[in-house]
Amino acid sequence: MKQDSKMINVMTLVGGMLVGSLAWADDVTLYAAASLNNALSEISTSYENEKKVHIKTSFASSSTLAKQIEAGAPAEIFVSADKKWMDYLDTRGLIDKSSRKDVLGNTLVFISPKDQVVKVKMDKKFKLAEAFTGKLCMGAPEHVPAGIYGKQALQSLEWWPSVESRVVGAEDVRSALMFVERGECTLGIVYETDANVSKKVVIDERFPANTHDPIIYPFALTPQASASAKDFFKYLQGNAAKGVFSRYGFTVLAK
Repeated sequence: MKQDSKMINVMTLVGGMLVGSLAWADDVTLYAAASLNNALSEISTSYENEKKVHIKTSFASSSTLAKQIEAGAPAEIFVSADKKWMDYLDTRGLIDKSSRKDVLGNTLVFISPKDQVVKVKMDKKFKLAEAFTGKLCMGAPEHVPAGIYGKQALQSLEWWPSVESRVVGAEDVRSALMFVERGECTLGIVYETDANVSKKVVIDERFPANTHDPIIYPFALTPQASASAKDFFKYLQGNAAKGVFSRYGFTVLAK
């Protein structure tokens, strides 16, 4: 009896493992800009529940992800926060050119901790360096899209020379947000969608669109994309996904 009981337990365990392994019909690997974390995580969960396909996500700076894909990372879908890093992979034959689409837009904003609001005026005559103490956090302006846009805006408003020495370049836009949330930086530059998901920061001011290149999120498949990845890619451009993106504050671009 004891032996029969042990056999039943083993069979139950093995059966449970098999059921677990069969719970997902397939896996899809998605690499996406850090600013899309919340929206794409929600969309992925909905899709998983509906299609029983496991979406494996990796969120980081577009530059980091592009370099990982170049090094052989098994991404099937890549979503960049700017055209530069999608172009980088395109010129190396690492995306499916025919699949590439500009899907989303965003807005660049100044943020500060809720208890340290900084008053900013989007005017070249405004002395930004005197308006705050401490550091200014933003994505690393050498390669992180949010940082590239941020530096362009600061240069356009002629503020860059006066604040350059106080800039802290973060590894991605969510890291910049975190530094401001913790009060380690009294001013930050992030996307409006990042500010929207935090209860610890306030938006001090929005940058005029003409102070930097248009913020565009191109989506593309990679050459190794499976049929399941192609189906999910279509879903990301459908009405259900667009509704989620809009709710988080992204601009859904016209076809």
